[in-house]
Amino acid sequence: MSSGGSNRRGPPKHQNKFAWKPNSGHTINPTEVGGRLRPYSEVTGVCSRCKDQIEWKRRYGKYKPLAEPAKCQRCSKRNVRQAYHNLCAGCAKEHKVCAKCSCRVDNIIGRDVSEVEAEQKALEEAIKNARERDRRTLLRAMNKGNSSSAVTQSNDDSKAGDLFTASSLEEYAEFSRDDEDDNSEEDEPQVVG
Repeated sequence: MSSGGSNRRGPPKHQNKFAWKPNSGHTINPTEVGGRLRPYSEVTGVCSRCKDQIEWKRRYGKYKPLAEPAKCQRCSKRNVRQAYHNLCAGCAKEHKVCAKCSCRVDNIIGRDVSEVEAEQKALEEAIKNARERDRRTLLRAMNKGNSSSAVTQSNDDSKAGDLFTASSLEEYAEFSRDDEDDNSEEDEPQVVG
């Protein structure tokens, strides 16, 4: 009698011909969460190790998003909005811990909601003060999926980077105001006499 394959050591007997893909026979509805039209939200408020774990779950089809907000383990309020998080964003930021594993970390991955809102306001202000041509270019770039930081940096292969070369939104707003002032002086009729 031969013993089973439990004592076998070394490489696998048969190598896989192709990599395993989750949901290979199942098409995801684009309007479902995780589909093309409603992608998963960015993983924020966690340490790098926990972010890698959550990204692995997403990549291999094991991720289960929250249907409704979960209860925070510190404040007992239903404020936990991301899957696999144990603490709400407020408690995690206040205690400077990871929202998933609750270990103390110095650098937390992702940005806070208040930072995102402040950036949106600054971007809207810059768009409001920009010329129509630049405004439309910025809106096209944003709708295409580029973040504002990617638009503000000059890229050789991007038309948006060529038109929007200011290093910050405030600098661009000042630059566009200066252009408007210069144009108003040039439009005045010159008297030749």
